[in-house]
Amino acid sequence: MSSLLDAELRARLDDLGREGLARHLRTVSGAHGPRLTLDGQDVLCFTSNNYLGFAHEPALESALGHVLETHGLGAAASRLVSGTLDVHVDAEAALARFAGHERALLFSSGYAANVGLLQALGTHDDLIVSDALNHASLIDGSRLSNARVVVTPHGDTGAVREILASQRATARRAFVVTEAVFSMDGDRADLRELRAICDEFDAALVVDEAHALGMLGRGGRGLADALGVRADVYVGTLGKAFGGFGAFVASSATVIDWLVHRARSFVFSTAVPPILAASALAALPLVEAADDRRRAVLTHADALRDALRARGLRVGGDGSGIVPLIVGDAAAAVALTDALLARGVFVQAIRPPTVPEGTSRLRITPIATHSAADVNALLVALEETLDGRAPGANGPIAGGTAKGGRARAASHRRGTGA
Repeated sequence: MSSLLDAELRARLDDLGREGLARHLRTVSGAHGPRLTLDGQDVLCFTSNNYLGFAHEPALESALGHVLETHGLGAAASRLVSGTLDVHVDAEAALARFAGHERALLFSSGYAANVGLLQALGTHDDLIVSDALNHASLIDGSRLSNARVVVTPHGDTGAVREILASQRATARRAFVVTEAVFSMDGDRADLRELRAICDEFDAALVVDEAHALGMLGRGGRGLADALGVRADVYVGTLGKAFGGFGAFVASSATVIDWLVHRARSFVFSTAVPPILAASALAALPLVEAADDRRRAVLTHADALRDALRARGLRVGGDGSGIVPLIVGDAAAAVALTDALLARGVFVQAIRPPTVPEGTSRLRITPIATHSAADVNALLVALEETLDGRAPGANGPIAGGTAKGGRARAASHRRGTGA
């Protein structure tokens, strides 16, 4: 290792520490659930995307027992080199039917799906209109596409219309790219209006349903389904409500064929392990039948929002299972996470570049297998922390205000991580 490189990187890491932006990997022992063992400490966990609680679901685990025996551990190479497994074909057919599209294609992660999709679809002759708070994978895929990328203020459908009205004529093709439920704010895209705008200007609507899949719509089909909207391209992840790992893109047969030829994160990656493809198949009927679990998540989230707002705190995410508690300052958000951990509750602080400057937050995510008592325990821990009281004391959450707000700057500067 170059001594100069090491010294420069250490100096930059020290700067991040002073700014409250240093990251530390925490070690979880055992399976994810309402409680887990974090760095040796038993904690109540409210910082997971395991929305329906299927990451440790006995019925799902028992259904997968035979896959290792019949298919082995790995897929050996990329699907264009060593061949597509039958379990890949079966999972993709089922996911396509579920999403309401002709075909689907499995990817190793949601990041790989979005990067590969947009890199493959966009060219220098095309236009991509992207929401300012889109996930880093959508941002990076747009950049890699070589298309002309215009970033619109968050949730501003009027700005999307203005861009297409002024620039659509000079582009061969146009794509409007959005998350369905935004991962850090928990708010919903106005897919009905975006669909109407796309139809007016002959643009394709690309919707990342990662945080709506399993949670909204008929049988958990997502926000587009809940609103009666059809996306031209549908992206879903299997590591959240489905409890596994990986992702898929669903669209027309022609789009999927093109991705097989040109999506670099598909072409040049080892295929999804057979047990993960099988887990998607096994989870699908459980997700479709999980209306009670969906209601439980949303009930918990609404209860948290109501309690926090009643005490003067700024929260968002209405209509989703994501409850962002806006703190503002990065160091203050980290201190709040640490104070909650001391009380046996884990809620991760989310800081720039994942969220815009001045909007650091706790991203609270209840899951279906939390109880009402678990939610109350989180509220009690927050009460103690914000009032500066010792663990176990009683009293309401302090009525102070949390500073910071939703970013509307039209630029893509976000990264990944907490």
